[in-house]
This record gives sequence, C-alpha cells and structure tokens, in this order.
Amino acid sequence: MRYMKAADVLPPDLLKQIQTYIDGEYLYIPRRAETRSAWGAANGRKAETLARNLEIYRRYREGTPVARLAEEYFLTPKSVSKIIARLRNN
Repeated sequence: MRYMKAADVLPPDLLKQIQTYIDGEYLYIPRRAETRSAWGAANGRKAETLARNLEIYRRYREGTPVARLAEEYFLTPKSVSKIIARLRNN
C-alpha cells in the first residue's frame, strides 16, 4: 500500500465533497472485492503455512509430542493443538 495525494488522482469536485467529511486527515480506501487477493496469496505465505501445518500434523501422528512440536516450530502448545484439531477434522 502506498500513499497518494488525493489532489493528484481525484477530480476537484469529488475532492471538495470528500473534504466536507474529512479535511486534512488520512483516509484508507479499501480495494474492491473483485480485485482483492486472499491473505498470503500474493507472497506465497499461505502455501508455506499450509505446508508447515501439514508437517506438524504428520509428525504428531507419528508420535512427536505437542510440547516438542511447539518448541521446534516456535509456537505455543495451544497453537499446535489447534493446528492438529483443524487438520484432524478435514
């Protein structure tokens, strides 16, 4: 996300109308739903997290204790348990 000067991108009449609601402050304008990417889709983080979670689940099923998995993946035991529960139910 980058900042743009409203005066550079908006028609003057629209800028004046916006200024009646917010004058001299920052305003975030969200993306349209049809152009929005899902979390992690653009940088591959979603796929990395899924691969990590599948590895955690596989190792748990092979007998690795939750406490050890939490330590090795730098997660809390509760987070590891949630990952296991989510994958067990799928």
